[in-house]
Formats: sequence, structure tokens, C-alpha cells
Amino acid sequence: MELYSTSSKGIGGRIKQRYSDFIVEEIGLWGNAEVKRFLLEDALNRATPIEVPENENPREKNQLLCELEKYNADTNFVMRRVSRFLQLSRKRFGFAGMKDKRAITSQFITIFSPDPEKLKLFQSRTIDIRPIKWQSERIELGSLKGNRFTITIRNLDLQEKELEKKIKEFFKEAEKNGIANFFGEQRFGGIRQVSHLIGREFVRGNIKEAAMLFLTFPSERERDDIKNARKNLLETMDFAKASKEFPIEYRPERAMIHHLCKYPNDFAGAFRKLQKQLRFLFMHAYQSHLFNLIIEERLKLGFGLKKISGDVLIEGKPSAALFGFESEIAEGKTGEIEKKILEAEGVKLEDFKVSEMPEVSSKGSRKGIVLIPEKIKLIETGKDEFNEGKLSAKISFSLEKGNYATTVLRELMKGVVE
Repeated sequence: MELYSTSSKGIGGRIKQRYSDFIVEEIGLWGNAEVKRFLLEDALNRATPIEVPENENPREKNQLLCELEKYNADTNFVMRRVSRFLQLSRKRFGFAGMKDKRAITSQFITIFSPDPEKLKLFQSRTIDIRPIKWQSERIELGSLKGNRFTITIRNLDLQEKELEKKIKEFFKEAEKNGIANFFGEQRFGGIRQVSHLIGREFVRGNIKEAAMLFLTFPSERERDDIKNARKNLLETMDFAKASKEFPIEYRPERAMIHHLCKYPNDFAGAFRKLQKQLRFLFMHAYQSHLFNLIIEERLKLGFGLKKISGDVLIEGKPSAALFGFESEIAEGKTGEIEKKILEAEGVKLEDFKVSEMPEVSSKGSRKGIVLIPEKIKLIETGKDEFNEGKLSAKISFSLEKGNYATTVLRELMKGVVE
């Protein structure tokens, strides 16, 4: 993405230099999850006692609602770690959404019928579990309202008055007109940015190519051992050798490789060794990529976020297609843009029904292209204690579910956001 939807001048800078620079607190159906432990001094060496409330009605209320706070940890990794400790199936855990890894985050989870005494023994330097109450409802993906972000931007090369002026100008523009609701880079697979490419191959019916992209697509930011393992597999297609070379912590890749050792041509079966949620994520990523291309085309043509002929409105604002096999192309100028994106990609709507892997097929939907941050606030500016001679700025804002903080930061900083 090279274009911006706001005219305010960027402040530059860097995010996520420290884990505490990026704080995410879930706004859920049960209230707001708060970051508490990992903002304290020496937090990694503090063990927080776990107190489990007594369950007076275990037949009807078998879901333990907890706050889960984590420090530089992937949500799926945390769930695996806790489920193994409690000796429970991963399916017993419910949560509403993935949270950033390089951050401090807090969210709600439910655990189906855990052993309270065993849970009390759980300790971790980077995971904090705080039981709240027993209830009958399980938390499902998507069952949240949004997230509250508190973010410190560092390495700012501006005078303090100029910095504050630019931030306030951006806030004013964002609150009045909104910003382009691009999907953030997290949607596309972290450091490898490969998820949408895999989804594209699903849609094109190339399951083998999709599997090899997942296993071999390189990134300069990965460790040398995994880079070499990916390179060797791409060159040799030797799955037996790859099963020894891929590091043990790369569980999804290893699960697929072990399947392909037994069934070398069953690439759909290899994908089915991954969680269904992860498989469908690839399709979501490709739909999101096309959605971003639609917004970019509007910006290139000078339409921006304004209403144009053919717009399908959601809550009074223009939307764009998340293409699927039941999608209907918009009319007017909007429809022309959507048709152009599909034609450039060489795909048709019916292609989103994947015959070899029906479970990743998508009917499609629409999503608003205008994002308006809520409760946006400049908390403070000042000297950056970790970058000599530079300033830092701390801001906070809330977003509804499905929207990305990095989308807001990209428009404010007018630069690459990682």
C-alpha cells in the first residue's frame, strides 16, 4: 500500500521498539480486559497467585471466564501451553480474537470444566491468567466489540511543538472524515507476508502450489536454520529430509511435512493437518488483499472515501467487496473498480468455491472502507529515553472488531509500520 487517505503530514517514527510500547486491551461482551501485571516493574519475575471462584452450579455453569494477559506471546502458543499444562483438549478453550504477539495484551477466554486445583498451580513469566466467574456461555471467535490501544511511537525527529501540532491535525482529520480502512499487515502472515498468496492459489485451484508456498516461501527476517530448511525443500521436494531439518517449534509446517512423507501427492490432506481456523485464514487473507486493492484503486482515481455511483452503503458509508462465490458486484463506478480488480487477478467469483477443499470456500460479504478511530487521545510527548536526541509520543484510541491499529498508525506516521 503506497497511498494515503489523509492529507496531514506524517510524523515518522518507529513502533514496537519495546513490548510495552504496544498495549492492547479487549473490549468484550463481559467488560473491558485490562493490562495489569506486565506494566509493573520486575513483572516477568512476579508470580501472580491464581484464585478460582467456587462453582455452585457446575452442571449449568461449566465455562470458567478468565482474563488472559500475555507478554510477547502468540495467542495460539499461549493456548497450547495452558492446554498442555491442564491436560485438556485445545477445543475446550474459547477466545474472541487473536492479539498481537510483539505487545502486551489482555483479553477474555473461557475454559470448559478445568480442574481448579491444577489451574492454581499454573505459573509463567509471560502469561497471566485471572479467573473471573463460572458461566454457561463459551467465548467464540468474533464475540467481542473491539480493542483499546495504547501505543508509544519512538525515534521521532521533530521539535515537540511541531510533533504535537501534527498529531492533533491528524486526529482532527481522522475524526471528521475517517481514514481508509485497509487491512493491516498482520492479516497477511507476519514477517513472511504469504497468507494471501496461499489463499490466491486456493482460489485458482492450485492446492499443491499453495502448500509449497506455505512450506517454502522465504523471509530474510527468519532464522538461518528455517531459511535453509525452506530452501532445501523447495529445491529437492524431499519431505523425509525436511522432517529432520524443520525446527521443532514450526509445528504447522512439520505436521504437513509428516503427512506428505506418507502421502506425497495429498496436498489437501496435508492442509487438513492444520487447524480449520488457520486454513480459512488463508482465504480471509486473499479476500482482504483484494479489498485493499479496491480501496487503493479508489484513491488512485481520486474518489477516495467519498460516496460514488454504485456504492453499497453500510451504516451510511461506502463499502467494498470481500469477494466470495455468492458476492454480487456493485453497480456504477464502484462495480467497474471491483470488476477491474478481479480481472487483473484472473479470478472469477465462482472460483471462491474451492472444490478440492470445500471447507475454505467463502460466500463473501462486504466491509466498510471508512475507519473512524474512537476516543483518540494524545497522552504525552517527551524525550525518548531509548533513542538519544529523539522524541516519543504516546497515544490511545479504540477500534471496533475487525479493524487494525497499524492502519491508523500508518496514516499518522506516513511511513512503513511494522
